[in-house]
Amino acid sequence: MAVFAHSAPCWVDVQLSDLEAGKRFYGGLFGWTFRAGDGMPFADAYSEGELVAALAAKRDGRMPTTWGVYFSTDDIRATVALVRKAGGQVITDPVRAGAAGILAQAADPGGAVFGLWQAGERAGFEKQNRPAAFCWTEVYTRQPERVDAFYEEVFGFQGTDIELPGEAGAAEPFRVWSPAGTEPGEDTAVGGRAVLTDAFPAMLPSYFLSYFAVVDCDGTADAAVRLGGRITAPPLDIPYGRMAVLQDDQGAAFAVLQPTELLP
Repeated sequence: MAVFAHSAPCWVDVQLSDLEAGKRFYGGLFGWTFRAGDGMPFADAYSEGELVAALAAKRDGRMPTTWGVYFSTDDIRATVALVRKAGGQVITDPVRAGAAGILAQAADPGGAVFGLWQAGERAGFEKQNRPAAFCWTEVYTRQPERVDAFYEEVFGFQGTDIELPGEAGAAEPFRVWSPAGTEPGEDTAVGGRAVLTDAFPAMLPSYFLSYFAVVDCDGTADAAVRLGGRITAPPLDIPYGRMAVLQDDQGAAFAVLQPTELLP
C-alpha cells in the first residue's frame, strides 16, 4: 500500500448528478476504467489498472457538481481540531468509510472546501504524476494572508512566493506549499495558492482546482469538447508545461497539465 506523508494530497473524487454519464466522459477523456463500489453509488476509477480517483453520485441534487481533493493526515481528529482552532469550518465530522479509512470535510477561512483522509486499508492514489492521473492542486482565494496562515497552522505547510505570467504579461502572485520537514521551494511543493483578483466574477466562491497530467494538453481540451464538456481557460504555456482548465459535461471543473518533464 502506498504511504502518503502527513498533509500530502492523497485523493480526489467528483460529485455528479449522472454517474453513468460521468463514466462515459472520463473514460473517453482519460481512458479510465471503473469498478462499482459494492452496491454503493460510486465508482473507483483506474488508469492502467491503478487507482486514480472516484466518481460519486450526488446524494442531494443541491450539492455542487465539483471535484474535491483530500489531504492525508495521521490523526484526523487532531487535524479537525486544528481546523477549528485556525478559523476554518468543519463540514463533516470524521466518519469511518468501512475498512478503507476515516474521512472528514472542512473549509478554510475563505470558504474553500477540502477533505481529510486517515488511511486504513486504502491510502489513496496508486498512480499520480503520470498521464491520466492527479498531479497538482491549488486553492483560489480572496483572502491570501488569512488562508496562508490557516494552512500553515493546520498542515504545517511552508510557503514560497513566486510570480506567474498573467494576462497581458502582468505577473500574478502565487504561493507554493511544501510539507513540514522539507526544504521549502518549487521542487518540494505539493500544492499552491492563487489569488482571486478582480478579473474573476465577484460571486465566484473560493475553491480548489485539481490537475491531471496528460501527454497532449491541446488534444485533451479538444476531446473534452467532443465529449460534451467545455474549455473555460484555453491551453496556455506556463513555466511547468502547458495547461488548460476544463469542465466535464455536467459542469465539474478541473485542469489538465502537459508537464515539461512527464514521467512515462
